[in-house]
Amino acid sequence: MMEHLVSFRFNRPLQAAEQEELLSLLRGLRGQVPGIIELTCGINETEETDNIHGFTLGLRVTFTDREALRDYGPHPAHQAFVARLDGLVEQVVVVDYPIG
Repeated sequence: MMEHLVSFRFNRPLQAAEQEELLSLLRGLRGQVPGIIELTCGINETEETDNIHGFTLGLRVTFTDREALRDYGPHPAHQAFVARLDGLVEQVVVVDYPIG
């Protein structure tokens, strides 16, 4: 299995409706992209305010294997989410590692 962690920093504060739209799009990936075992996402509520660095949305996806993770990138549902981020994202941090 592969764990895929993503943190997003936006170029401006997002309205609550924008946040919910992005979270809804992310949650929908689980039913559309093959190889996803588990997917969680949410708005950063850490109390470690010195370590936020502006990253306000997080995503964690567990894939069946490395190939499923590779296939996720070009998948049309993922690309639709990426397109929705156009003009909103300042920086993204990604961490992928094998588990289990």
